[in-house]
Amino acid sequence: MMEASLEGFTPWAALAGGTLIGLAALLLLLCNGRIAGISGIMGGSLQPARGDLLWRVLFFWGLFAGGALMLWWWPAALDIRIDVSTPAVILAGLLVGLGARIGSGCTSGHGVCGVGRLAPRSIVASAVFVSAAMLTVYVVRHVLGGI
Repeated sequence: MMEASLEGFTPWAALAGGTLIGLAALLLLLCNGRIAGISGIMGGSLQPARGDLLWRVLFFWGLFAGGALMLWWWPAALDIRIDVSTPAVILAGLLVGLGARIGSGCTSGHGVCGVGRLAPRSIVASAVFVSAAMLTVYVVRHVLGGI
């Protein structure tokens, strides 16, 4: 039987990050009346309505600026090691994008914003996201032996 591992378990950093994500989503909703769903913001950037591009560009600039700030302030936070092949990462990214399109939103829109507003569709979508992720990890690690 495999032992559970808490390697990389950082509850305080996770709490701080989750709090900041929630506050950012709340601010966007209160100040701009928009949901902070990354796939929706990105999709709207590709064919923006008149006068609808600036806030989207600023939102993405803020994401990159936040990452750059973390890299400067706490470089170890972005020291990420991925133990799978590049093709597997590319396939995973494409599947996540497809899932976001099929599910009419991504984990940020449904999971952070929708669940926070108690939207039934988002609660179901988030439950499906988590279940699919758990099943995928099990299959990849225990059935396929890692990729």
